[in-house]
Amino acid sequence: MIRVAFDIGGTFTDFVLHDDSNGGTHVLKISSTPHDAKVAVLAGLRQLLEDARLGGGDVDTVLHATTVATNAVLERKGAKAGLITTEGFRDVLIIGRQKRYETYDLYIDKPEPLVPRRHIVEVSERMDHNGMITTPLEPSSVDNAVDFLLAAGVETIAVSLLHAYANPAHEQQILARIRERIPDMPVSLSSDVSPKFREYERTNTAVANAYVKPIVERYMVQLEAALKELGYDHELLVMQSSGGLVTPAIAKAFPIRIIESGPAAGVLMGGIVGTAEGYEHVITFDMGGTTAKLGAVDGGTPAIMPTFEVGHVRYKKGSGLPINVPAVELLEIGAGGGSIARTSMGMITVGPESAGANPGPICYGQGGTEPTITDANVILGYIDPDWFNGGAMKLERDAAARGIKEQIADPLDLSLGDAAWGIHLVATMNMENALRVVSVERGRDPRRYAMIAFGGAGPLHAARMARAMGIPQVIVPMGAGVGSAIGLLQAAPRIDVSMTKVMLLDENASSAIAELFVELEARARLELEQIGGMDAPLWTRQGYMRYAGQGFEIQVDLPSGPIDGDFAARAITAFNEAYLQKHKFLDPEARVEAVDWSLAATLPGSRDSVDLANSQQSSDTPGRPQHNRDAWFPEAGGYVTTNIIERRSLVPGETLEGPLIVEDPDSTTVVLPGDTVRISDSGHLIIDIAREAAQ
Repeated sequence: MIRVAFDIGGTFTDFVLHDDSNGGTHVLKISSTPHDAKVAVLAGLRQLLEDARLGGGDVDTVLHATTVATNAVLERKGAKAGLITTEGFRDVLIIGRQKRYETYDLYIDKPEPLVPRRHIVEVSERMDHNGMITTPLEPSSVDNAVDFLLAAGVETIAVSLLHAYANPAHEQQILARIRERIPDMPVSLSSDVSPKFREYERTNTAVANAYVKPIVERYMVQLEAALKELGYDHELLVMQSSGGLVTPAIAKAFPIRIIESGPAAGVLMGGIVGTAEGYEHVITFDMGGTTAKLGAVDGGTPAIMPTFEVGHVRYKKGSGLPINVPAVELLEIGAGGGSIARTSMGMITVGPESAGANPGPICYGQGGTEPTITDANVILGYIDPDWFNGGAMKLERDAAARGIKEQIADPLDLSLGDAAWGIHLVATMNMENALRVVSVERGRDPRRYAMIAFGGAGPLHAARMARAMGIPQVIVPMGAGVGSAIGLLQAAPRIDVSMTKVMLLDENASSAIAELFVELEARARLELEQIGGMDAPLWTRQGYMRYAGQGFEIQVDLPSGPIDGDFAARAITAFNEAYLQKHKFLDPEARVEAVDWSLAATLPGSRDSVDLANSQQSSDTPGRPQHNRDAWFPEAGGYVTTNIIERRSLVPGETLEGPLIVEDPDSTTVVLPGDTVRISDSGHLIIDIAREAAQ
């Protein structure tokens, strides 16, 4: 089986082609085309197939991760959307939650809703929390609402009615009426997209789905047509935020599920590499050209959150738009190679604005005028201007030097080296702060974790971050520069379904739990049919549970196997274990209740996984002899003559001492003074952080 995976980032688009028959792997990294993502996709696929001497018809599977939905939300470039809601609840999105993400800031900005208030209309209807109709739906109010939105020129409609998670009948009636009048209008029902309680979160998720739906649908249609032009005639599979694959049909219907598509693939890859090297607990660090993403793998399994936020204000929890779909745990900040450095009040600031792929950093020579992290790393000697991206791009060091000198060094009265080091250090410290959130603030001891560093810039900054946090090892996997694309090759089709059903877990609860999981399984199987895989999926259950009366709940892995008479008791035991681990105490007198239930169906056997230990990365990039150049290491006094090692020249078991730089065609690894680096039997770089430095 020949598989191709590609991940579209803000600056670069990464490709991997893997031939299962011989373990051969071809990788490619080209500049993204933000104005039209498929331009880079087609150019890259043609080049990749040419390098592998294959045609589109030879490929069995194409896997894809995309930022098209994410970018539409972050840049507010989605479709013109309208919202239909229950009479009296027009301002749910504007009011949001009472809790402030900055308690003492009187001027905080709330997340701006994706639908303006003028495009939110009400209908006459009411359900109670048990799903009982207290006010029947008034058909004329539906027609009036639709007339108003059509006159406003909306392109897509979200419907979120009070307590629709308990009874979707009124939302379905509204959908039927819209279909009668405007058959082609994209409609997103909250009871389909996120059938869970809490009106603000559910409504925002439905609105976000509607907001990106036309964008994603157009993109998917164009991409599928482009693949057919190349001769590929099989199904395209798309990565979800939860780390599972779905068909384009599901992605078009529920585009909100793919909003963290690419980063999820990277975390998946990090977990597999960590397990292969004997590390069950890892922090994943993915730094590309636009952003840096940090995730976690606990016990060999990527941490999955039931909800997440997009568009954070200063990366504060509670400051973004809540999205009620499962997602791999991630923290994303605006720190990539293209992040722009400026001076402010006598200090250096970096990001979150990025030069992106166009015009890019100054050193790209494509019209960029503001210094970036990549420009600084070129000046510091970490990046070879003549061998960036394996020599595919020649960087202009002199232009980068002029930009940093004029805009950073001269205003702050610094030398060029000190100014470049300041940019590098500020960016690294920003990422260290994010690393603290993912680790310490979430109950993880970094001393017990290894760091998996990937992305084009991740291995360059990783060792210094690990040193600051006390992380003992950094692992730079094979193909680190295209890590998320490799992660796609490890993914399996997966369907996640959930529902709200508040229930006390007593001796009578087991039968009710069995009934709701029968309903969830039926919903999951409907989507599994679209993937074409009904053969023995792996079912995993979760409950979101709390002590009765609490205002928050925790995620609990529920027992597998039959749901029999003592299932509720076993669920309470699982809750106690999870609660004790998270909060370090239990209340034996309190009753336990569950509020949300979820079921995941995974098809692990439907695609052969990639064995990275036996995979040989191939590249047409010519090898280079070992050489040296000046690179900045403040531990050694500034610029020092540093050995430059090509990764392909290293053999398993070989150990080298820093300072040195290890170069791949698609990434660069910086090894600090006092640290050592070795190649594992699987071909991954292992950096051992010096104990005295780590402490």
